[in-house]
Amino acid sequence: MESIGVLMTCPMFNYLEEELETKFKLFKLWKFSEQKPFLQENSNSIRAIVGNASVGASSELIDSLPKLEIVSSFSVGLDKIDLNKCKEKGIRVSNTPDVLTEDVADLALALILATLRKICESDRYVRSGLWKKGDFKLSTKFTGKSVGIIGLGRIGAAIAKRAEAFNCPISYFSRSEKPNTGYKYYSNILDLAANCQILVVACPLTEETRHIVNREVIDTLGPKGVIINIGRGPHIDEPELVSALVEGRLAGAGLDVYENEPEVPEQLLGLDNVVLLPHVGSGTVETRKAMADLVIANLEAHFLNKPLLTPVV
Repeated sequence: MESIGVLMTCPMFNYLEEELETKFKLFKLWKFSEQKPFLQENSNSIRAIVGNASVGASSELIDSLPKLEIVSSFSVGLDKIDLNKCKEKGIRVSNTPDVLTEDVADLALALILATLRKICESDRYVRSGLWKKGDFKLSTKFTGKSVGIIGLGRIGAAIAKRAEAFNCPISYFSRSEKPNTGYKYYSNILDLAANCQILVVACPLTEETRHIVNREVIDTLGPKGVIINIGRGPHIDEPELVSALVEGRLAGAGLDVYENEPEVPEQLLGLDNVVLLPHVGSGTVETRKAMADLVIANLEAHFLNKPLLTPVV
């Protein structure tokens, strides 16, 4: 397979890059300042794309590669891939579900705890020497708080399972009710927001879920509510979130994702009631290696005419 051209869209994970270089003819798109001439020159050599949650496979990129057969995404999210274009051209698509579920769910709980118990703010309090001048302010407990989850897929269900261990009543909103969960289902997101204290965003990003958390949802959640986002930045209307936090219409937020990454709204940086992470939901050595192995396994399966391990298209 060393002669098969694979286009990597951006830097991702050294192990993945090294394995692709060993097994395929790897092209690194970000190394070329003039990408259009590069793609024109190599368009007949590239048969696969490896993308991620930042740079996937746009319609324009797909159209520029007439020999493209597969897009293998180093991510579970598919919002950076033009799936309709892939279907239209018969291009296969795979992603990396399951292997990152536990890490992302762990991080969601960490964000809840960090936000409610003010862990990051407490850390800064000690480091700055303020503890010597007086005790830190009281925070809010997590155990027993009602948790509402937007999207009860693999990750949403894993978050719910963890929150149950804290004796939290669980409810959720999704396109349809899931069988045998034991959790309260709401077919309307406003009903979910009205009946939980912590709102967790864990659904895929689609046109239907873009800005699913808007001003109305935020105001329904109320001034004691907390929002956690481990989905995608555009799930939340970011200016509305910022204004709600600044104005005290929302108690706090724990965010791993943002609308225009890596840009983060300046106002959020100065707020103590917000915990900010740099999109590291699956960012452990163990999980990133498992994701990389799955990307490569899907590529190998395709070029050996075997079924994909995690097919999307």
